[in-house]
Amino acid sequence: QVQLLESGGGLVQTGGSLRLSCAIAGASDYAIGWFRQAPGAVREFLGVISGKTTDTFYTNSAKGRFTLSRDNTRNTVYLQMNDLKPEDTATYYCAGSSLYTVEAEAENYDVWGQGTQVTVSS
Repeated sequence: QVQLLESGGGLVQTGGSLRLSCAIAGASDYAIGWFRQAPGAVREFLGVISGKTTDTFYTNSAKGRFTLSRDNTRNTVYLQMNDLKPEDTATYYCAGSSLYTVEAEAENYDVWGQGTQVTVSS
């Protein structure tokens, strides 16, 4: 079955950068979406990268500061996050789907990673 493993979270100061990784096992063409969830908040969709084309989509929360990329040789998707702010503090999840969609609903994804914590200090 398909499995996802995130890494790359940590503690960073305001204005800093982090690159999160989502290693994909068991599939080579899954679309990968990224979500985040802060304590007490609903899970927020950030964006998605296609598994079959170069298409990417970002929500307003991610546009301009976050960049999705994919290394097919490593079967890994990256979320580069720049100019981080304290409000970016959350657990970040990657999620996989056999279909590429820009819809934000978590139900569009059938496999999830375990999450990685990002903390931005002020």
